[in-house]
Amino acid sequence: MLEIEVVADNGDGSDDCWDAGLCKGAPHAERGVRPTSSRRCSRAGSRRTVKGVVVELRWWWSAETVAVVTGGNRGIGFEISKQLAAQGVTVILTSRDHSVGLEAAKVFQEGGFNVFCHQLDVLDTVSITEFCDWLKQNYGGLDILINNAAVNFNQGFDNTVEYASQVITTNYYGTKNMIQAMIPLMKPSAAGARIVNVSSRLGRINGKRSKIEDVCLREKFSNLDTITEELIDQTVSSFLQQVQDGTWESGGWPKTFTDYSVSKLAVNTYTRLMAKMLSDRPEGQKIYINCYCPGWVKTAMTGYAGNISVEAGADTAVWLALLPDLAVTGKFFAERLQLLHYGLHIRYSPNDSENSNVIDIFRTAICRE
Repeated sequence: MLEIEVVADNGDGSDDCWDAGLCKGAPHAERGVRPTSSRRCSRAGSRRTVKGVVVELRWWWSAETVAVVTGGNRGIGFEISKQLAAQGVTVILTSRDHSVGLEAAKVFQEGGFNVFCHQLDVLDTVSITEFCDWLKQNYGGLDILINNAAVNFNQGFDNTVEYASQVITTNYYGTKNMIQAMIPLMKPSAAGARIVNVSSRLGRINGKRSKIEDVCLREKFSNLDTITEELIDQTVSSFLQQVQDGTWESGGWPKTFTDYSVSKLAVNTYTRLMAKMLSDRPEGQKIYINCYCPGWVKTAMTGYAGNISVEAGADTAVWLALLPDLAVTGKFFAERLQLLHYGLHIRYSPNDSENSNVIDIFRTAICRE
């Protein structure tokens, strides 16, 4: 077992706060971890010393942990699959084109990873049903769902809504379809099952470039008590109707990548709603759902014009998927920071609360190759 010293932040800038990252090769440097050996961390767990207190931490996942990654045949989905597999998780990547998915899975299998592929169209009920039956029969269900499948037809300074219907349908309804289909298959566990929705800052209610001008709608979306599935569906339907009528530019919608922004606004809001609906599940059957923005990543979706590597873009998804058994749910993250509606950031630190202290330890405890 590898002993790692976790150095807590005193909040005064003193030297017992380290920038060390997860381990060698981690995409983001994070405060708090200094390995005492170059050996790989034990999957069973490791010991940490937090301000003189030795803490025994155990990884909750194993080779029996099953993660489903939609759109995992390329881009961020491929990298998320890679990073999860590198942690010893069994990964099922899905692809609309089965042959392409098989080729992607073959790359992982040749590297010794437990990664498999199944055809899936997140908009086809028959395809979803077939996938659910296969997953249940072969794996008994899943522990982690990464909703990554999405489309975007705007690049650079473009802002066409020509494909708005496809964008909304794939990004929002496809995500919702998978959540509803997978929840009954999520395995009970002490750590809780995980759902991570790949989203965007452009879907924030009060984003600098994607602000919703309708004050009444902003207030409804800001208040969890007034959010309903019907409200979200009606909002995206109203947008699509205005696109069809040619009146969307005066509708107060986001000015940047409008259709994509609206689709991700729906995803972010639905994530919060589902967290509320799932919050009363009993211990042992908890499901934690969060969303995150990978940033402007160098993938086909951005025309490879992004400024963030695919490794860094996938990092927060894996971090959220492998958090310990803590009730972090219904939140929006980027670069391992929780983002609020009004642009504020929360970095969990040892001084926040007992739970936040453990989160801060685990934020840097997942070791990579």
